[in-house]
Amino acid sequence: MKTPLWTPSEERIKQANMTRFMEYVNEKYGKELTSYHGLYQWSIDNIPDFWASMWEFGEIKSSKNYEVVVDDPNKMPGAQWFVGAKLNFAENLLRYRDDRIALIFKGEVHDSVKVTYAELYDRVVRLAKSLRETGVTVGDRVAGFMPNVMETVIAMLAAASIGATWSSCSPDFGIKGVLDRFGQIEPKVLFTANGYSYNGKPFDSLGRIADILKELPSIQKVVVVPYTEREPDISDVPNSVQYGDFVSKESGLEIEFEQLPFGHPLYIMYSSGTTGLPKCMVQSAGGILVHQIKELMLHTDVKRVDTIFYFTTCGWMMWNWLVCSLALGATVLLFDGSPFYPDPGVLWKLAQDEKMTVFGTSARYIAAIEKEGVKPGKEYNLTPLKAVLSTGSPLPVEGFEYIYREVKENLQLASISGGTDINGCFALGNPVGSVYGGELQCRALGMKVEAFDEDGRPVRNQQAELVCTVPFPSMPIYFWKDPDGEKYRSAYFERYPGVWHHGDFIEIREDTGGVIIYGRSDATLNPGGVRIGTADIYSVVETLDEVTDSIVVGQNWENDVRIILFVKLVQGVQLTEDLVKKIKNAIRANTTLRHVPAKIIPVDEIPYTINMKKVELAVKNVIHGKPVLNRDALANPEALDLYKDLPELQT
Repeated sequence: MKTPLWTPSEERIKQANMTRFMEYVNEKYGKELTSYHGLYQWSIDNIPDFWASMWEFGEIKSSKNYEVVVDDPNKMPGAQWFVGAKLNFAENLLRYRDDRIALIFKGEVHDSVKVTYAELYDRVVRLAKSLRETGVTVGDRVAGFMPNVMETVIAMLAAASIGATWSSCSPDFGIKGVLDRFGQIEPKVLFTANGYSYNGKPFDSLGRIADILKELPSIQKVVVVPYTEREPDISDVPNSVQYGDFVSKESGLEIEFEQLPFGHPLYIMYSSGTTGLPKCMVQSAGGILVHQIKELMLHTDVKRVDTIFYFTTCGWMMWNWLVCSLALGATVLLFDGSPFYPDPGVLWKLAQDEKMTVFGTSARYIAAIEKEGVKPGKEYNLTPLKAVLSTGSPLPVEGFEYIYREVKENLQLASISGGTDINGCFALGNPVGSVYGGELQCRALGMKVEAFDEDGRPVRNQQAELVCTVPFPSMPIYFWKDPDGEKYRSAYFERYPGVWHHGDFIEIREDTGGVIIYGRSDATLNPGGVRIGTADIYSVVETLDEVTDSIVVGQNWENDVRIILFVKLVQGVQLTEDLVKKIKNAIRANTTLRHVPAKIIPVDEIPYTINMKKVELAVKNVIHGKPVLNRDALANPEALDLYKDLPELQT
């Protein structure tokens, strides 16, 4: 049995929401569950009872109760959830209307601003009134091309209160990237800031908006939030109005929350779109609500006293996930800008200043601050901090050890993994369980997650395909403009009919109950027919002092596949024969001989999506002379040119 890096105290276990939920289940169903393992098994063996319990324990507000939890718990896709219920997503997030702080916003060059729950309700009701007067109604799309500011949250809640469907992109998307998304869904109203700030530099958004509008005739109103300027010139933006002029000036209003079916469309989310037009995944109000409350309340242990933060943009699902914390009455901390401006400790100073209790970020950020030598626990007062969350890519063992060594010994480090597709997680944290290096603590309650081998059989302690064998409420209800469901079925259900196939390569550990993620299975390396996860290689290479980043792909070669490792080196470091040998020896010593790359090639930049995920498939396409169809989905599309026609790959 592995040695845990952290185990919660008896007091912490006693006070956890997870413990209260277990006691609730025991009392309601006459059970004697005493461990997470037992609770998880009960949750997947009793799917309708589990989700009914989550509805009640999570205090879902509805004007009409459900008649049936799920019409067919064996039907996937197509199961209908909480049939007959009527509710409103925004009403659930605005259930508190007191003087507790709801939102805190901090920008790179902006001081912190705070809004209470009472003030948040007032701002949402006034904006909702203006949207209704503009003609927004149930089923319309409202879009945001916004930085991570309070007005983005307010706009989403106002749209949801009416029953409109919200969709957003971060403002660093290029024109084509925005049109590839919003052009498909045809929004009626667009919210935008005049610009945004990154690394201390202001960037204009209005010029791009003017060009975008030429291709988006559906937009009847553009609402401009002043961000980098107090009074931006919006004269070149058709049908535009300043946010302050648009919002109703009336006071004492009450929101008319449209009461809608559980499966009413709330969000349209997008696939990364690096291999073609992004898929538009439509997600339901009720499904997202009950699923995210489960993850925040039980797996993250969020309570009213908490201040929760996630470093994210409005184009990443972690924004949607973070904002749902309002349903639990917590304080949601928003940050917009670079996590390294003016220095690499900026987010930890924010944690100190705002008494953050839950700090969410990416595995890449953790690796980057370790390289920078940041020691947050020594440099900042992190006494209130109880949890660090990491996602976006697998967090290696070294990342776990860094957090416990340099941030805080007594906290829950939850590596979490799921997807934009479900706006949630398949595996994540367990506040009443131990943390083991390199592992996600547990499979999520109500999610029958398995690792399937090539023959569709569940396996343990070996790398295999992540699947979910029973339906769950936050599955997309459909894809936009996919009337017969062909794209939807093709995306998840072709490999194993009737089973959700997610496309991640995982291992479920028998001893700890944890999960190890090895990366995307479509990017899995296959030399000599042996499947290798890319995360194995990254976890070794990116701990070396000489390497700042890397990307690894398989190249088709002589009727086989050979591993090609591209490395971005520390400034001033050259890829000498000695360094090549050092890298290969480190990989061989920490993995297997099969993991050792055939070629190691230095590059100046590693390509990422705007949501900061490495794009192995795009690089693989480039080195094989295939097109990358949607470069606008990348944060740095020009980086792909560095991988074209490399002479090193010809021999």
